[in-house]
Amino acid sequence: MSAPAITPVFVRLKLSLLRNGLRQSGGRKAAYITSAVFALLFAALQLIGLIALRGHAHAESVVVLAVAVLGLGWAVMPLFFPSGDETLDPTRLVMLPLRPRPLVRALLTASLVGIGPLFTLCLLVGSVVAVARGGAAFAVGAVAVVLALLVCVALARAVAAANVRLLTSRKGRDLAVLSGLVIAIGAQIVNFGAQRLGASGLGELDPAAGVLQWVPPASAIGAVHAVSEGSYGLAAAQLALSAGALVALLALWSRHLTRLMTSPDGSTLPSAESAAKERSSTGLARLLPAGRTGTVMERSLRYVWRDPKTKAAWVTSLAIGLLVPVFNAWQGTGSVYFACFAAGMLGIQMYNQFGQDTSAFWMVALTISSARDAYVELRARAYALLLITLPYATLVTVVTTAMLGDWRRLPEALGLSFALLGAMLATGAWTSARFPYSIPQEGYKNVAPGQTGLAWISIFGGMMAAALLCAPVIALTIWLNVSADGDDWTWLLLPAGTAYGAVLTAAGLKLAAPRTARRLPEILAAVSKG
Repeated sequence: MSAPAITPVFVRLKLSLLRNGLRQSGGRKAAYITSAVFALLFAALQLIGLIALRGHAHAESVVVLAVAVLGLGWAVMPLFFPSGDETLDPTRLVMLPLRPRPLVRALLTASLVGIGPLFTLCLLVGSVVAVARGGAAFAVGAVAVVLALLVCVALARAVAAANVRLLTSRKGRDLAVLSGLVIAIGAQIVNFGAQRLGASGLGELDPAAGVLQWVPPASAIGAVHAVSEGSYGLAAAQLALSAGALVALLALWSRHLTRLMTSPDGSTLPSAESAAKERSSTGLARLLPAGRTGTVMERSLRYVWRDPKTKAAWVTSLAIGLLVPVFNAWQGTGSVYFACFAAGMLGIQMYNQFGQDTSAFWMVALTISSARDAYVELRARAYALLLITLPYATLVTVVTTAMLGDWRRLPEALGLSFALLGAMLATGAWTSARFPYSIPQEGYKNVAPGQTGLAWISIFGGMMAAALLCAPVIALTIWLNVSADGDDWTWLLLPAGTAYGAVLTAAGLKLAAPRTARRLPEILAAVSKG
C-alpha cells in the first residue's frame, strides 16, 4: 500500500499554525491583521503602478531590478526574522518518518500560504504585464511568474535550512536584532538611489538591469521581455537559467534537510579548545587600567561584543554615523560639519547606562556605597565609550573632509565633534541616574511597557540639553567664520572644543555621581522591570 500524501497535511498544518497564533492574544491578532492590510494595500498599489508602467521605454529595467531586490529580500528574510514562520525550523520534524523529497515538496507547497507569497505574486504579475507584448509573451509570462515565485520560496527555505542551527541559537537571535542595521543602511541606499534617479532619469537603471536579467529570479522576467522583442533564443536561455536555479535550490535544500534530520546537534556545545581559549584570554584586561576602573571598562566592552541589544545599538550607531556624512559628501551636497553626526550617534550610547545592565545591575549596586564609588563607575563607563568613539569620530571626520577636499575646516569639525561628544557624555551620565528604564532582553522592543515616557525624556531631553551645552563652541565657530580675519584662528577650535568637551564630561560625572548613589534602589527597580 502506498504511503499517503503529506502535502495536504502540511498545508493544513500551516493554516493551523497561523490560526492558533492569532488566538494567543488580541494584540497579536490586531498586529497581524493590520500588517496584512498594509502589505496587501501596498501590493495592490504596486501592481497598479507596474501596470501603468506598461509601454515605458525603461519598464524592463524597473521590473528586473524590482524582482532582483525581491529575491534578495527572500534570501535574507530567514536570517533576520527566524521567528516569523515556525515551519522554517525543520528540526521540529526530526522524529517523524519522513523522506527528504516528499518533505521538500510538502514544505514548498505549504510555504506558498501566507502574505509574503501573495505580495510576491502581485509584484510578479505586475512585472509581466508591464513588459509583455503579444500572446506568446503572456504565455511565457505565466511560466515566468510560477518559476520566479518558486525560486523565491525555495531560496528562503534553502537559506533557512542551511542556517537553522544558527538561527535557533543565541547567536542567531543576535543576528535577528541586527536587522535594524540592514534597514538603516537600506534606507540610506534607497535615498541615494532615488536622488540619482530624480536627477538623471530611469535610464540610470539600464546597466544594472542588463546584468541582473541573468540572475534568477529576475531572469524569468527578463525572458518575458525577450519574447516581446522576438528574441526567443535569449528567452529560452533565461527561462532555463531560472529553472536550473530552482532545481539547484531544491537539491541544496534536500541535502541540508537530510543532514539536519540524521546528524546530532552540536551547535551549542563549545569545543574544549575554544573553552580553554576563552578562559585564558586576558589580553583585553592587560591593556586596561588596574582596579575598579579597568574592571568596569572590560565589562562594558564585553557587553558591546556579547549582549544582543547592546551590540545592535552600537553597530547601528557606527553604521549610520558613517553613512550619513559619507553619502552626503559622495553626492556633493554634504559639509564637513555632517561628520559631527558620528559623535552624536555614538554619544547616545551613554544614555541609560544602568538600563543596559537590566536585572544584573543589582550586582553593580552592591559595590556602590558612596558618591565616590558611583563616580568611578560612571567614569569607567565613559572611558569605555571613549575608547571606541574618539578614534571613530576622528576617522569619520577625516574621511568626510577628504571626500569634500575641505581640509581647512578639519580642525573646527573635530573640535565640534569632541565638544558634542563631551556634552552627550555629561547629559547621558545625569539622565542615566535620573531617568533609568529597562531594556527587555527578548523580542525587538528596546523599552519595557510603561516606560516609554522615561525613554523619551532621557534620550531626547538629554540630546536637547547637549545641544544647548555646545552652544558656546557653535557660536565661536560661527564668529570665526564670519569675521574678517577669523580664518587664521579656526585651528583654535580643535583644542578649545576638546578641552570644553573634557570639562563638560567631568562636570556631568561629578553631578551624576551623588544622585546615582542616593537613587540606587529606584534605579534597580526601574531597570529590572520587564
